[in-house]
Amino acid sequence: MVRERLLERVRMMEESPDKRLNESSFSVVESVLRYLQKILNTKKGSVDIAPDFGIPDLTNISSSFTTEAIPQLESSIKKVIEEYEPRLAGVTVHFAEAQNDLMQLRFTIAAKVATDGKGGSIVFETIVDSDGQVQVMSSG
Repeated sequence: MVRERLLERVRMMEESPDKRLNESSFSVVESVLRYLQKILNTKKGSVDIAPDFGIPDLTNISSSFTTEAIPQLESSIKKVIEEYEPRLAGVTVHFAEAQNDLMQLRFTIAAKVATDGKGGSIVFETIVDSDGQVQVMSSG
């Protein structure tokens, strides 16, 4: 399986046409991280070609957030990642209590990187701010 997404490979070839792509030229984790950022910051229903791409609108959800909504949010995030990020396998999503900011939602995404038959475990921390923007960071 290819480590970078198609547009990333095209961009790299445009920037360095004399250089062939090799596995060490681009980090899989960085590529996955960037793509997760795109997926999780896209509102479900906003992409005409793939209406199920993205997550539900989380704008100001923290003010009306209930514990009953947690499993649904975890499930929505997991489903879109499994559908649109084939480089990750065994995806789990868990809500994490925000320690200092009640206006943020935090989730931990754990998975195995499934490329070229080799796969290491990875954990991403996500923070949804009060504007509905999602930050994704690798925690390992």
